[in-house]
Amino acid sequence: MPEETYHIPALLTPTIEALDIHPGGIYVDATYGGGGHSRAIMERLDAAEGGHLYSFDQDEDAVKRAWKDDRFTMVYSNFRFITNFMRYYDVDGVDGVLADLGVSFHHFDDSGRGFSFRFDGPLDMRMNRRARRSAAAIIAEASEERLADIFYLYGELKQSRQIARAIVRARESGTPVETIGQLIAIVTPMLDSRREKKELACVFQALRIEVNDEMGALRDLLQGALQVLKPGGRLAVITYHSLEDRLVKNFMKTGNFEGKVEKDFYGRLLAPMKPVSNRPIVPDEAEIAANPRSRSAKLRVSEKITEKR
Repeated sequence: MPEETYHIPALLTPTIEALDIHPGGIYVDATYGGGGHSRAIMERLDAAEGGHLYSFDQDEDAVKRAWKDDRFTMVYSNFRFITNFMRYYDVDGVDGVLADLGVSFHHFDDSGRGFSFRFDGPLDMRMNRRARRSAAAIIAEASEERLADIFYLYGELKQSRQIARAIVRARESGTPVETIGQLIAIVTPMLDSRREKKELACVFQALRIEVNDEMGALRDLLQGALQVLKPGGRLAVITYHSLEDRLVKNFMKTGNFEGKVEKDFYGRLLAPMKPVSNRPIVPDEAEIAANPRSRSAKLRVSEKITEKR
């Protein structure tokens, strides 16, 4: 499959510029996907100067498509284990970490993966197909209360309790809810007809986040990135919904996920990182026209503080 159809990387130029790549640096692309960001980073590295890129992906499809190069190492794992693998590869510190948290086009467009409500197919949604829990398993096993929490917390759906109740009633009828079409038929009556597609997208987003523990993995990545970055190293994260963006924004500004500001005796901010800019970078009109799926992308960049403040 051609790379451009597998995934089009969002905010490619501003992301590469923000990482401030130098030829002999060590970098991590935590989300390899279609390899667009990774390729752009690697092209700026010089093996003779020690430049190297480590790219993570937990999806076998992406890993199989990775290229071979002296400047490149593919890591078949969830990015939450960034510190473990940097230790494994004897990397003392890295100059930059990138994470593009968007789902690859390939996942949305492959009916067999179950990420999109545009096609019927199995309710899977696992980024890592070696993982045990699929979306169908969650629908079958989670309590009504837990389902309501999933749709409220991760989908921000006001009618989360009604959706959860409808799912529980459907599975109690004796017919397993195992396909996208079955789930759509169950939840659609609970949705606002004027916002049906948007709310369906929120239902699927919520299940995907739960299946892959995306928020937990993001927390681990942010904390791990801070550990492996050298002083002055940069962290660049592209988010696509408010839940991710809030976590990233808080962590970059305060060093914690709650956004709790801590100051020293003299009123100086106590934080391990400092944002490179106060506002996120977003796609311009030309990029949105060429790649409509980039519309909700937000790039935030921070730098590890080199001295006590």
